[in-house]
Amino acid sequence: MSVDRPRPLVAGNWKMNGLKSSAKVLGEIQAGYTPGLKAKVDLAVCPPATLLGMFALMAVGSRIAVGGQDCHAKELGAYTGDLSAEMLADAGATYVLVGHSERRQYHGEKDKDVCDKALAAHRAGLTAIVCIGETREEREAGRTLAVVKKQLRGSVPADSTAQNLVIAYEPVWAIGTGLTPTTADVAEVHGVIREELRRLVGKAEYAKVRILYGGSVKPSNAAELMAVENVDGALVGGASLVASDFLAIAGGYLG
Repeated sequence: MSVDRPRPLVAGNWKMNGLKSSAKVLGEIQAGYTPGLKAKVDLAVCPPATLLGMFALMAVGSRIAVGGQDCHAKELGAYTGDLSAEMLADAGATYVLVGHSERRQYHGEKDKDVCDKALAAHRAGLTAIVCIGETREEREAGRTLAVVKKQLRGSVPADSTAQNLVIAYEPVWAIGTGLTPTTADVAEVHGVIREELRRLVGKAEYAKVRILYGGSVKPSNAAELMAVENVDGALVGGASLVASDFLAIAGGYLG
């Protein structure tokens, strides 16, 4: 790994999983986050909102960050069931996912919506993990790079810096399917993302922004994927619910 590469981040997206009893998983992650691992990689866990405050308190002093899975673009108001970025920050979050494919698919979110949420995250002092990725149909039509560029341009706020922005490339067809692109495919897409960031955030920042890969990341393929140029960590779904798997993925950086 080049010394110029950003410090890696492995983030777990728990999605709609986890009850209070799931705190034991975070405890196991904390116990396994050894000094050697802390020296190599940052960890973050994005639990459901019902657990966020509890997890943030548990994580104090552990260097494990806690994040939300979504936020509303507004700071407050009559938006029943929604949570603002300020509420997430108040509960102890330092990250928030925006634009995950499941939000885009099931809630009809467009790039402009994602950008507004990322701006809200910045307003609240959170780092936005902006998720992008193509569907199987788009990949088979040869549109992967065009889709990724369009989503980036529409979803990344103009005020973004390496401190308040992380990009997560998650090919939709790979999420939860066990399928992954080839390392050459990942390298191509991440290289395009990096160059697009040069235009979006400027020459002083673009090389510092962390670009995560997500989509069926597991212990057996993590080291290979995270060795790819411009892959600065992983956004992990199901495997992040099992402490040993999550730690093994992060352990891919131990060499």
